[in-house]
Amino acid sequence: MENKLYAPIIGGNYADPSIIRVGEDYYMTHSSYKLTPGLIIWHSRDLLHWTKVGAALTRYGGDVWAPDFAVHNGRYYIYYPAGGTNWVVTAEHPAGPWSEPINLGIKGIDPGHTVGPDGKRYLHMSGGYIVELSDDGLSVVGEAREIYEGWRYPEDWVVEGYSLEGPKVTYHNGYYYLTVAIGGTAGPPTSHMAVSSRSRTPWGPWEHSPYNPVVRTWSKEEAWWSKGHASLIDAPDGQWWMVYHAYASGYHTLGRQTLLEPIEWTEDGWFRAAGKAEANPAAEAFKFQDSFQEPGLCLEWQTEGTEPEQRFRTGPGGLIASGASEKERHSPLFYMPAHKRYMAEVEVALEGEVEGRLVLYYNDYAYLGLGVHGGGVRFFRSFKNYATMPSDSGYAWVRIVNDEHIVSFYYSFDGTKWMKYDKVVDASGMHHNTLGGFQSLRIGLDAVGRGKAVFRKFTYKEL
Repeated sequence: MENKLYAPIIGGNYADPSIIRVGEDYYMTHSSYKLTPGLIIWHSRDLLHWTKVGAALTRYGGDVWAPDFAVHNGRYYIYYPAGGTNWVVTAEHPAGPWSEPINLGIKGIDPGHTVGPDGKRYLHMSGGYIVELSDDGLSVVGEAREIYEGWRYPEDWVVEGYSLEGPKVTYHNGYYYLTVAIGGTAGPPTSHMAVSSRSRTPWGPWEHSPYNPVVRTWSKEEAWWSKGHASLIDAPDGQWWMVYHAYASGYHTLGRQTLLEPIEWTEDGWFRAAGKAEANPAAEAFKFQDSFQEPGLCLEWQTEGTEPEQRFRTGPGGLIASGASEKERHSPLFYMPAHKRYMAEVEVALEGEVEGRLVLYYNDYAYLGLGVHGGGVRFFRSFKNYATMPSDSGYAWVRIVNDEHIVSFYYSFDGTKWMKYDKVVDASGMHHNTLGGFQSLRIGLDAVGRGKAVFRKFTYKEL
């Protein structure tokens, strides 16, 4: 591959990347928040093209933030914070199956695994702390202690806040390189960054890189905002790379996406970014279809704060969604968009007094979409309901088109003749900087009321 910045290599809200290499195979995971299955495992042979091959968490156990993917003595580990503590899961293969989560019983976020010159295992934590692990890596030994004070940026830089997070440790040529995220993870475009320090041991003393920050958005005119939270990886050919996350300029609605950039090692033993230009891997317009005929849902589908099988199951007739009260705020079934322009479409049939929905959803208080009910099709928002386009057929086809934040809605009662609903929405404000939560605007399927909605022939297509 050329020495370019590849952006994105994984589109959609896949933040806080952590990556390992096993021979010629790369594996990566990210923050999964409330989404279940969580800690999705991605696989690649070239760092550019990635597929989902597993999930380390099959049940919801708290909001999952920046994990660390690690390999030690031929066994694989993912350390991650959730529910006010830190956890570890382990497996014999990076794709799984993974063990049940083990509670490490320590506070802090963003654990980063390393092995010291003493042969002992350690976790670096946010705020510059370190804690020793047992030999099997499944429990902690002693208390966390502060051993690192991060590099400081000039006072006149426009950043969200200092927030020392995301420690990732890379051992190279006799040094432990500690790469951390500072500057806040959203806010102004120039906030987030990654900086590096090195030591002969995992506990210091540390010297800061003269090339800091090694990753940063310097101007709002750049194509990618809030670049930061970097992990380093070497390729079999000896080239080194870093993966990190960033927002596409003007598209916080898509969340923090995963980018790839080469690094080079200097004569004095530091690394620095070596990307020359923006470059997206060449590909045809993306398309995903699901008839929901296979037993069980594929990894493209997740729910929030619960397991998908609680309300959704596949079968010969399609995806059956059990209705729930809107006041109870059960999670829709989510698909993660990854493009600035896309279309989502699905066929909906009803069983009972239920409304089947195709939605764009940020959180329980910010969503919009089309609902199919016994009287026809209507448009709704989280704060308002609109007129119904009448039909008593009990089924319809519905379509949402998001064209660079401008969202239009279409419906059909025969699958052939399509009508446009007389509402168009600007969804550009549905993102973290206005709503909080670090989520993205996701496509959802849902059933509200008493009965079941059956979804068939879901299509997502990049426009």
